[in-house]
Amino acid sequence: MADQPLLREEADERGVLRRALPYLRPHRARLAVALGVGLADSAALVAVAPLVGLATDALLDGDRGRLGLAVALLAALAVAQLVLARVGELLLIRSGEDVVRTLREQAVENLATAPLRFLEAHRSGDLLRRATGEVAALAAFVRLHLRNLVSALATLGFTLAVLAGYSWQLLLVQLVVFLPPTLLVTRWFQRDAAAAFGGKASAEAGVAATFTETLTAREALQTSRGLPGWTRRFDAENRQAVRAARRALRVENRIDLVSLVEGLALVALLGVGGWLVTRNAVGVGTVVVFVVASRNLFDSFTDLSQLVGEVATARTGLARLLDLLSATQQRSPRADVDALPARGELRCEDVDFGYRTDGRELHGVTLAFPPGSRTGVVGETGSGKTTLSKLLCGLYAPDAGRVTFAGVPLAELPERQLRGRVVLVPQEVRLVTGTVAENLALVRGAPDRAAVERAVARLGLTGWLAGLGGLDAEVGQRGARLSAGERQILGVVRAVLADPAVLVLDEATADIDPATAARLEDALDELHADCTLIVIAHRPATIARLPRVVRLAGGRVVADEGSGAGRPLREEKVRLA
Repeated sequence: MADQPLLREEADERGVLRRALPYLRPHRARLAVALGVGLADSAALVAVAPLVGLATDALLDGDRGRLGLAVALLAALAVAQLVLARVGELLLIRSGEDVVRTLREQAVENLATAPLRFLEAHRSGDLLRRATGEVAALAAFVRLHLRNLVSALATLGFTLAVLAGYSWQLLLVQLVVFLPPTLLVTRWFQRDAAAAFGGKASAEAGVAATFTETLTAREALQTSRGLPGWTRRFDAENRQAVRAARRALRVENRIDLVSLVEGLALVALLGVGGWLVTRNAVGVGTVVVFVVASRNLFDSFTDLSQLVGEVATARTGLARLLDLLSATQQRSPRADVDALPARGELRCEDVDFGYRTDGRELHGVTLAFPPGSRTGVVGETGSGKTTLSKLLCGLYAPDAGRVTFAGVPLAELPERQLRGRVVLVPQEVRLVTGTVAENLALVRGAPDRAAVERAVARLGLTGWLAGLGGLDAEVGQRGARLSAGERQILGVVRAVLADPAVLVLDEATADIDPATAARLEDALDELHADCTLIVIAHRPATIARLPRVVRLAGGRVVADEGSGAGRPLREEKVRLA
């Protein structure tokens, strides 16, 4: 079995910003402008303290001219800061939303083309949480907190620079009294933040996954009376999520100790500042500058301390999302294979395949399906029929051997060429919420309404479609308004619209009434003489129509023989089917 990268429950947060750089590059110009405006806004805010100090000294000296100048500059600065703050906030939010949109689109694209092995190895709720929940959390962080984070960091840096220019002694007092305790509190927070917030996200993803599975299996749980046991499992996971959330809250509350440190630092500043004024070491204006600027200093640290939890949550979410993007990263698009024929032989040679490392579902399977051939595949449940169909369509890559179309390995074909030549209609047809027409248009080339109507008519389904309500009939959420058989009919129509070289039907008419199934099978057989048809079925009447029958048992080909067109299979074949 080929190695399949798995997602970690708690994603690695080291170097998360470096890993995010490729997604930031397309938006770097707008981000640079937004950050530049944000820095200007912070600079304007920090400039208030020196102007207040200038006004204080002018007032004490009785210098009206200097006082008027300081007041005028303060008024202009207030207007400039108001404009810069608004413009910077809008630019930063728009830039951040663009980045989030890029991540969201990339996640959807990666999951849409991810190998089936990857999707089957993870709970759908966890993938949903990473692709939507984490992106939504990042979007909320961008809208609500990103601007405050940038402003706090810039204001802190500018304030320290201004204070250093006025009095290194008072700055030293501020730093000695305020900085070490604040750093200790922050360090205490950071020590447990990653595990706390990562554990919270992982626990919430587990609850989401179980809830999603509950909705999917609701009928089975209700009819089999398995709901109480499943509810106990959900309650256990929910309690775990609550414990993880409480732990994250306790860790986040540690940062509130910074407010106590701020009060002590202000008391020390006033005491030392007053003493220096009495010794004529500094002026009153300098002390005023420190008092006003210290408010900026404290507010910046307070904002940062309050944002630490949000940053940690966003960092964890980004790491989990990047982990998903990395695990599902698409390979470079393959170039089209030159001169690949529209029709060709589909062949598998010595194919081995297993879903797990400790077993094999297929062993040494070698089969050839010439262009235009009609083949039935039969076998007991678990014999490997559905697995073979997925390998023939390139949905799985074999662990050994190869599957080729017209002599070219499917693994070397670009997705566009592969899906244009080999189409699978599974037993469980997936529909999207919308109309019949919208679901039938979900094929290569997006056929128009006229093409859809022609395909329906060629399959003899015009009356059936009219009874359904026509092409504009709503199918409900994921096709819930349609029966399993009706969904299968739409799947067959979709396959006909795709006009593939090879059409693989995996129990594609099993849920359709025998009369309708017979009409569909006759129509499929007559539509394209050069279309290769591979039919996996349990219904004897379906297999009896096919000139060739391949039987599987234990993942091996045990018979490959003709059944005689239109004649019933021998009893032993029917029994194995």
